[in-house]
Amino acid sequence: MAKTKSVFFCKECGNEYARWQGKCDGCGEWNTLVEEKFTKSKADNSSPKVQAATPKPVRISEIDTATQPRISLQDNELNRVLGGGMVPGSLVLLAGEPGIGKSTLLLQAAMRHKGGKILYVSGEESSEQITQRAQRLGALNTDCYLMTVTNPEQIMEEAKELQPEFVVIDSVQTLDAEWLDSAPGSISQIRESAASLMRFAKSAGITVFLIGHITKEGSIAGPKILEHMVDTVLVFEGDQQQLFRLLRGTKNRFGSTHELGIYRMEESGLYGVENPSELLFNNHTEDLSGSAAAAILEGMRPLIIEVQALVSSAVYGTPQRSSTGFDVRRLHMLLAVLEKRCGFRLGAKDVFLNIAGGLKINDPSIDLAVAAAILSSSEDLTIPSDTCFAAEIGLAGEIRPIAHIEQRISEAGKLGFKRIFVSSQQRLNQKPKGIEVIAVGKIQDMLRNMFG
Repeated sequence: MAKTKSVFFCKECGNEYARWQGKCDGCGEWNTLVEEKFTKSKADNSSPKVQAATPKPVRISEIDTATQPRISLQDNELNRVLGGGMVPGSLVLLAGEPGIGKSTLLLQAAMRHKGGKILYVSGEESSEQITQRAQRLGALNTDCYLMTVTNPEQIMEEAKELQPEFVVIDSVQTLDAEWLDSAPGSISQIRESAASLMRFAKSAGITVFLIGHITKEGSIAGPKILEHMVDTVLVFEGDQQQLFRLLRGTKNRFGSTHELGIYRMEESGLYGVENPSELLFNNHTEDLSGSAAAAILEGMRPLIIEVQALVSSAVYGTPQRSSTGFDVRRLHMLLAVLEKRCGFRLGAKDVFLNIAGGLKINDPSIDLAVAAAILSSSEDLTIPSDTCFAAEIGLAGEIRPIAHIEQRISEAGKLGFKRIFVSSQQRLNQKPKGIEVIAVGKIQDMLRNMFG
């Protein structure tokens, strides 16, 4: 006879408890335990295991450290973020906002792939819907096979028979393992389904892509252990009203997490942007105040972006502070520095800041460009169009050095900039050619050098 059992799982770390309690002993979070009921059979109550040979201990000096072969995709941006291509037997999790383009990205990769079979599994759409979307993306790949099932066992059996180069599962929250009585999307379903797929990927040497949903707080839906189990975690970011999408790697056991993929969303699909600086800075107007160019670093990729500021008198009493693509708390800090250390009266003015292109920037090297744009708008002075900025601002008003300055200067020089402002404490290994490097120690030095 089957026996129904109630178990409480922590949404953050996946720890299991026999009864509810306010605080999880594993991660220390409060009110994260949720109840799940499942049927436990005396005959068989365990998830299917992939048969594998019993491992034996091996001397560490005898282990072969040769680089694992990678399978290249027809997508340079995705290859870059993965570390050079897919690693056979790896488990990759791709997460992002609803409608951001997760399914489009992997379906497009499946349609363009050459050299092997692909298995695309969907638990959310029918085969006809997927085929219609693939037709909009371009020519159909005859080596791509579709399945609309949610049972992990069935997926693994078909993959063993088909032997594809990689499998796409859309999405992990729809998987419904028959050996569990809990609903799809529950903590136990996601954990056990992902664990069985991980064992399959390692034993069969087949790359598995899992598409994951995110919660309203922005974290990946399901237990935190899901991110620990997979080999690679990719996050697809962007604003649905904007043109660009960003692909970041937050975890990668086979490569660096400092790489960034940039896509342009169009009706016919996603297109990789090889030189994003030209697109992000192509609308710079040289006859208007409040616009400055910043040399930033997204991962290990240098970009030139446009910072736009508008400063006006506050006519509604309390001054407004608004920022798009930039941390508003850091904006408040920079305004306080400009007023306290530099003497600019901005406390009674509205300040609006925007990062062109819809990007969200966390690089502190943008500070000097933000300050220059704000002061340019406040004093109605135009910043020369051939001038760029790359430095951090401290609380004392000092200009602080930043990392990888040579890459930023080189990118600015390629786009035709003639001058770049950096910190006077910045060390350069070699003198750049074709662009003048102006070292400043304080914000006042930058203003004197630029406006006289």
